Amino acid sequence: MMTEADKTTQGALPHIKVLDLSRVLAGPWCTQMLADLGADVVKVEKPGEGDDTRHWGPPFLQDADGNATQHATYFTACNRNKRSVTIDMAHPEGQALIRQMALQSDVLVENFKVGGLAKYGLDYASLKALNPRLIYCAITGFGQTGPYAERAGYDLMIQAMSGMMDITGRADGTPGGGPQRVGVALTDLFTGVYACSAILAALEVRHRTGVGQLIDMALLDVGMATLANQAAGFLNTGKVPQRQGNSHPSLAPYQDFPTADGSMLLAIGNDGQFARFCEAAGQPQWAQDTRYASNTLRVTHRETLIAAMQAVTRTRTTAQWIALLEDKAVPCGPINTIGQAFADAQVQARSLVINQPLALVNTTNKAIQSIATVASPLRLVDTPPVVQRPPPALGEHTDAVLAGLGLDAAAIAALHHQGVV
Repeated sequence: MMTEADKTTQGALPHIKVLDLSRVLAGPWCTQMLADLGADVVKVEKPGEGDDTRHWGPPFLQDADGNATQHATYFTACNRNKRSVTIDMAHPEGQALIRQMALQSDVLVENFKVGGLAKYGLDYASLKALNPRLIYCAITGFGQTGPYAERAGYDLMIQAMSGMMDITGRADGTPGGGPQRVGVALTDLFTGVYACSAILAALEVRHRTGVGQLIDMALLDVGMATLANQAAGFLNTGKVPQRQGNSHPSLAPYQDFPTADGSMLLAIGNDGQFARFCEAAGQPQWAQDTRYASNTLRVTHRETLIAAMQAVTRTRTTAQWIALLEDKAVPCGPINTIGQAFADAQVQARSLVINQPLALVNTTNKAIQSIATVASPLRLVDTPPVVQRPPPALGEHTDAVLAGLGLDAAAIAALHHQGVV
C-alpha cells in the first residue's frame, strides 16, 4: 500500500530511467514532464558548453545582491528535477559511456538531425541491438522521412510554415496588421507534450510486449495538428482561415472589449451565456433580436453586435464587469500582464510557483540563493509531481552518475583528464 510519504516523494514514475540527449526546448520540455512525474532523468551535455539555452539571455538569474549572472533564466524553464552530466560524445570513450547508460535506461530522448547520432553508434538501430526494451524518442523539425527530413527545424520556422503565424495577429489593412508569432515557442512546447504522451503510451505497450520502440516526433507534424479547428475548417470547406485579431472565427461575442479603465475578455460560447450577459448589461433586447438569436447569426452579424457591445462595455471598469458577471456563468476576465497573472489569487491558491534553493555561484562569487519555476500542472492526487532538484549546474552530477555505472574514482579522474567528461 502506498504511504503518504510515497505520495509526496516518489511521483508516478520512480521506476523509469530516462537518458536525455536533447537540448533547447521541445526535448527538455518532454523530459522535464517525465522528471516531474518522478522519473530519474540524466541530462547529457557537452563539456564546457552545455545546453544552448544556458546562454540564451538576457534575462539572467540574479545573485544575492540583485546583479545579473551568466546563468540564463531560459534554461531553468525546462530542466528542473534532472541530473546533469558532461560527456563529449565525439570521444569513443564518451560514446561508450552513453551506450552503457542506454543499457540501464528505459527511455532515450534526442533531438539531433536525422542520422546525426549514427556516426557515434547512438542511433536507434545501434542501441536497440544492445537494449531491445529501450524506448527511443527522436525529435526533429520534419521527421525521419520526407523531402525535408534532413533540414533543421526551429519553432519560429514551423509557426511560419504551418500557417500558425498566418492566422495569428490583426487582419491585413488594420493598424498593426500582419502575421505574428505566438508569444512563446508554442510548437516546441506542444511537441514536448505530445512526445511525453507518446513515451507513456510506449511504456504501456512495453509492459505488454517487453519490447521498446522508436518514436518519430516532428515539429511540423505537431504544428499542423495544433491548427485544430482552423485546420478542420479548411480541410472540409476549402476556405483558408483569415487573421482576425482576438475575435473567434466560429463564435461571437468571443474577444476583447474596451472598458472604462482598459479592456477585458468575454468568451461567450452559447446562447444561454449571451442571454445572461445581455440581462446583466441592461440590454435584454439583444438576446431577442433576430440578428443575434443564435451563435451562427451573431457571427454573421458580428460587426453591428460588437459595435453595440463596445459602447456598453466602456461604461464600467474591468473589475466592475468581472464582479457583475462572475456569478452569472458568463466567462469574463482581465487581460493580465505576466506579473499580474502570477499575482492573481487563483494562481497563488494553486501554488503554481516553486521556489527552490540553488547552489550556483556567479563569477563574482556571489551566490544565487534560490530559483523560481512554474509548478507542473499535472495534478495526480495519489502520485503528484515531485520537486526533487532545481535545474542543475553544468555537469553537477557527472561523478555521481559515472560512479553509478561502476567506475571508481581513478577511472573518473582519468576521464576528466582526457577531456571525455
